[in-house]
Amino acid sequence: MARLRIALVSEHASPAALLGGADAGGQNVAVDQLARHLAHLGHAVDVFTRREAADAPAVVDWAPGVRIVNLDAGPPHPVPKDALWPLMPAFRDALLAFIVRDSAHPDLVHGHFWMSGWVALELRRALGAPVVQTFHALGRTKRREQGDADTSPPERIAVETAIARAADALVAQCPSEREELIDGYGAAPSRVALVPAAVDVDAFRPISRVAARRRIGLAGAGGGPVVVYVGRLLPRKDVGNVVRAVALLRHSTAPPPLLLVVGGATAAPDPVATPEIGVLRALAASLGVADRVRFAGRRQPAELRYWYGAGDVAVTTPWYEPFGLTPLEAMACGRPVVGAAVGGIPYTVVDGLTGALVPPRDPAALAERLGAFLADPARCARMGRAARARVEREFTWAGTAGRTAALYAAVLAGLPIPEIEATGRPAVPAPADDRFAIAAHSGWP
Repeated sequence: MARLRIALVSEHASPAALLGGADAGGQNVAVDQLARHLAHLGHAVDVFTRREAADAPAVVDWAPGVRIVNLDAGPPHPVPKDALWPLMPAFRDALLAFIVRDSAHPDLVHGHFWMSGWVALELRRALGAPVVQTFHALGRTKRREQGDADTSPPERIAVETAIARAADALVAQCPSEREELIDGYGAAPSRVALVPAAVDVDAFRPISRVAARRRIGLAGAGGGPVVVYVGRLLPRKDVGNVVRAVALLRHSTAPPPLLLVVGGATAAPDPVATPEIGVLRALAASLGVADRVRFAGRRQPAELRYWYGAGDVAVTTPWYEPFGLTPLEAMACGRPVVGAAVGGIPYTVVDGLTGALVPPRDPAALAERLGAFLADPARCARMGRAARARVEREFTWAGTAGRTAALYAAVLAGLPIPEIEATGRPAVPAPADDRFAIAAHSGWP
């Protein structure tokens, strides 16, 4: 494939942002890793995002072959993403001005999130470059799940619909998103490619439980069971559901499990900066498990494998989740995942093989599955090995970038979107006697 200049448009999610805040999460990671791996394939990648600090350089050489371009659109400080829509014409104009000034005409524009999709179509009108779009989250799904709590601009769903019908190709990260794009937005099935997000298998890798607990200062937990949640602390993530499940287990599991909650807007857990911490602390106290719930604050990717590794099992039970990268991170660290059967989680977590799926908002069901896992360390270890093997086989960024590049080539050639192997599709389980043979790494806990 010829070397391309690719414009990744990501108005609110810069690869350079610190993770853990309300608007800094999976999309930042996905754009960062996709850019790096496309560049590794030989392409030149510019990531266009909005300037959020007055001293941020206009252009940052982020990685070999990757530049981050900070565009002036609105005030040079963080603005909640749902308040950015009025700034998009200025963002578009700044992006076009940069392309002209820098002679950086893209061969293809890839929009990330709905507002960037609008900008990408505006660029196609001005420059003629074809557009690929990844939404990362869909307004119809969000409105259905959040109701009056949805703070999206009222124009969102109409704009998304126009993008879904006009873009040259759409990327769905999981089957439920593909179905929503086709059934809810009227996208042509032949233009929707199923290409999952992935995980950095070098940064997220197995470590012994003892070493991980020692590293994070949890040696005092001894051999007691530990459940770990990693992610943003937002109401829709429903960490309260996990706290309630831990409370249900305090009399049936000896010793009772310790819940590690990793996330927040600051490195030290701060209920002012992250109000959900205060909500969860109050809930834990009311249930009598304040001493069994520890908040770790925000941790960056280089540290996270130790927190995943300290747990016997990872848990995530949101009641709304477009895709969810943290289950993949936990699986890459060799830990089974108990997750809510929503969004992309049933696509990544194979029930009974790499973890378990439970209904959202059901602490009793979650407690039952967690209790079964914690009572059977050998089963946890087997599932952790299978989880790592599944990630290595099906959810690497190198594989995702390769499939994305194949999609770009088809779009540029005017060819039908190829049947790109959707490697996140759960495989047919192997026979019981060798289903874990693919993950026979004896050094893992």
